[in-house]
Amino acid sequence: MTTSVKFQPIILGSDINVYGMARSFHEAYQLHSIAYAGGDLAPTRFSKIVTVHTIKGFDKDPVFIETMRELAKKHNDPETKYLLVPCGDGYAELLAKHKAELQELFVMTANEFELYESLEDKVSFYQICEKYQLPYPKTLIISKELAESGPVSLPFDFPVALKPANSIEWLAVDFPGRKKAFMVNSRAEFDDLMKKIYQAGYTDQMIAQDFIPGDDSNMRVLNAYVDRDHNVRMMCLGHPLLEDPAPGAIGNYLAILPESNTQLYQMIKKFLEEIHYVGFANFDLKYDTRDKTFKLFEINLRQGRSSFYVTLNGLNLAKWLVDDLIEQKPFTETVYGDGDMLWLGLPKHLFKEYAADGPAKTRALKLLDSGKWGTTVFYDQDRSFKRWLLMRYMFYNYNKRFKNYFIKK
Repeated sequence: MTTSVKFQPIILGSDINVYGMARSFHEAYQLHSIAYAGGDLAPTRFSKIVTVHTIKGFDKDPVFIETMRELAKKHNDPETKYLLVPCGDGYAELLAKHKAELQELFVMTANEFELYESLEDKVSFYQICEKYQLPYPKTLIISKELAESGPVSLPFDFPVALKPANSIEWLAVDFPGRKKAFMVNSRAEFDDLMKKIYQAGYTDQMIAQDFIPGDDSNMRVLNAYVDRDHNVRMMCLGHPLLEDPAPGAIGNYLAILPESNTQLYQMIKKFLEEIHYVGFANFDLKYDTRDKTFKLFEINLRQGRSSFYVTLNGLNLAKWLVDDLIEQKPFTETVYGDGDMLWLGLPKHLFKEYAADGPAKTRALKLLDSGKWGTTVFYDQDRSFKRWLLMRYMFYNYNKRFKNYFIKK
């Protein structure tokens, strides 16, 4: 694939999402990506398709915006467009916050900061769901004051899902038993957790929700790209079959089947266009067998860490950015995903052992047997012994995670 305009991808972060984007750029355009991050993470190490520059404190202001101003002076070839791609919540927030200034320095897309804040904050996101008639689980918002005033009265029975409203503040909170999200099975466990959370220094709200029954195979993930004129150019639905069981990684998908659902596509497309969204969007949903509806958990205002399943199934993630922002091709029609490649983020034997039995797993096993599967990090055009060994070690570590933490839901 070629372009009429010379451009250079500059990716923010160093995680598996960054590698997935770098690989997408390399597969489509044979381009080497440059990345900047606050730390050096395993998925991008020893790579020949992306070079990561680590800068202490880069993931926060003032280091971020000061560094970006310096990078604009460094990347200043007048014949090259420098395409900025955030690959984490913090970086997406910083781009929205500094949108006006950064758009003068780089080619990029970001939502207005007010819209970003209202969607990123889970409390206001559920209020938006209510306004736009999007289904979501029964929810109770718990403030620090409410939690500290005595036992919180819940409007639904246990088990209860519990998660922080402020995912960015939550990253700095630590206490024994801390998780990305919790499934709470009893009153005593709930009260103990609420006490620990606020004693550990968390100040924002917590969200308690009616737990939707079922295992990981009831989840769905939907990725979309919305262009600068608010047209949804691409939608790709995935059917997760297994999640990471480790406490700090709950909700991270490790196996995704491509799927299609016209009703879901139309519901989310209408929503994104009505709120004047731009850029990548990543939705987590779960099918509720009790009322036969898909219920929204959250929106990530970026592509997800497992979103390479979209590229794997023929809708290269980089292409949508380039068509829209570099080539400035006019919108014609929305393209919907309908592939037949299984994405894995763990060893095959763990998928076979731990994924719940059912029609979806049966289909996935057939794809495995026929060679129709892939990963984000093992890429034939980015091979070296050091990288292969590190990625094998990274995958091997999932054996211990599942042995220690996996609980059948």
